[in-house]
Amino acid sequence: MAKARSTFLIRLYRMATWLATPFIGFLLARRLKRGKEDPARLRERYGRASAPRPRGPLVWLHGASVGEMIAVLPLIERLRGRGFQVLFTSGTLTSARLARTRLPPDVPHQFVPLDSPLFLRRFLKHWRPDLVLLVESELWPNLINEVSARGTPLVLVNARMSPRSFGSWQRVGRSVAALLARVDLCLAQGPDDGGRLKKLGAPRVTVTGNLKFDAPPPPVDLAAFDALRAASAGREVLVAASTHPGEEEIIIEAHKRLAKEMPGLLTIIAPRHPERGVAVVQLATEAGCPAVLRGDGYLPDKGTSIYVANTIGELGLFYRLAGVALLGGSLVRRGGQNPIEPIKLDTAILHGPHVTNFSELYARLDAEHGAAPVSDARTLAASAFMLLADRASRQHMIEAGQATVESFGGALERTLAAIDPYLVQIRLERH
Repeated sequence: MAKARSTFLIRLYRMATWLATPFIGFLLARRLKRGKEDPARLRERYGRASAPRPRGPLVWLHGASVGEMIAVLPLIERLRGRGFQVLFTSGTLTSARLARTRLPPDVPHQFVPLDSPLFLRRFLKHWRPDLVLLVESELWPNLINEVSARGTPLVLVNARMSPRSFGSWQRVGRSVAALLARVDLCLAQGPDDGGRLKKLGAPRVTVTGNLKFDAPPPPVDLAAFDALRAASAGREVLVAASTHPGEEEIIIEAHKRLAKEMPGLLTIIAPRHPERGVAVVQLATEAGCPAVLRGDGYLPDKGTSIYVANTIGELGLFYRLAGVALLGGSLVRRGGQNPIEPIKLDTAILHGPHVTNFSELYARLDAEHGAAPVSDARTLAASAFMLLADRASRQHMIEAGQATVESFGGALERTLAAIDPYLVQIRLERH
């Protein structure tokens, strides 16, 4: 009975997506109005390719958005170095924009098709991947079923399963187990992720570590960096990165407290969703903090208190400029943001209490004094003041953070070793 129920739920999902396929245009039209789709590339969502398939063995990597793409950049380079062509897909506009500057020129980027059997069959017929690597937690039922039906090896890399997602998946546990049975290998970020995936029914789980620890720091446009450094010369700089609604008010209040001790302070707020930039400027202005928007072409002048960075792919620039960074998504219940990049770029890290997305890393950072927790505007202002005013304390935190991040490394080599048998098999079959 349990097995029949599992099969029934998967079949029900497939039937529902088949029936919904003729109406997908209405969904995409709504997303277009909300600025969540690229009108010039909408055909990719239907599985219609906008680039030719490269000749030779092809590895398809799919990650949801920016973080997943950055995590697998070193893996892409290593695959290319072994003579494999690579296709990368994602689902967000921000990742597509970043792909133009971060992916190698010979690695095509496509928007992943919506999870319809028809679209995925069309997509797979064109690209004919020899190996599929799904990054982190992209468990789309039709995608997995269609890849499996073609007999193409399917591997989860950098796989994670948060406690919240685990609880949700457990409600349909037998169906998830039937889906995961189609995955050839699951390479988990950590023991907790691996344990949860095993409990859900993943048959082959290996803990390889988090690829994000082996990713290089983001590049910077030197001309843009020099211009911003000149515009902020002589000022202390605090950056609040990847902020969410409800956090900017706390950051602005902390800025006002901190500016009493550091009158020249410049606070850069980079909202997680750049389209919120105008709203953040309005919040700052209403709080009596003169603010300008980077997306409008402005640089901060002496009268600018809050500089709102509503741009894509420039966090590396702001981290290099700032002495201290607050990582957003942590003062509200969003699970926190990845602190690895700013640590690698010599920035001291502050974070709020809500860091479940990276709980093990933040726990180690805090224990080793490589980061510090804050809870509100008062504690944020106090911690930022200590770090900005005391260069030695700031440098100690940076070095401790870098040592901690380095201790988590090695996932890239372990991942390559785990997928190497598939690469060898592809080569043998090609010959």
